[in-house]
Amino acid sequence: MRELAAYGPAAIERATQIARVITEKSVPPGVRAVLDSAHPAQEQGERAAIERLRRTIARLAATAHGAEGIRSFVERDAAFTGR
Repeated sequence: MRELAAYGPAAIERATQIARVITEKSVPPGVRAVLDSAHPAQEQGERAAIERLRRTIARLAATAHGAEGIRSFVERDAAFTGR
């Protein structure tokens, strides 16, 4: 996608619109959930965002995509050091 726009608020708004189109088509569901929780955090506070994210994570974990994410994490044989 190529577009030219004059520098300023209109260009920033258009860039934001293009970024939304791209992310809606290519961002994994888990990443989308985190990004979506950022909006309530800004508007309603951190507690509202955390509650929304908890419900979303529970829903995503029940999907095939969620199961694959958990499986891939487990198979990596992670060694956490407490950092």
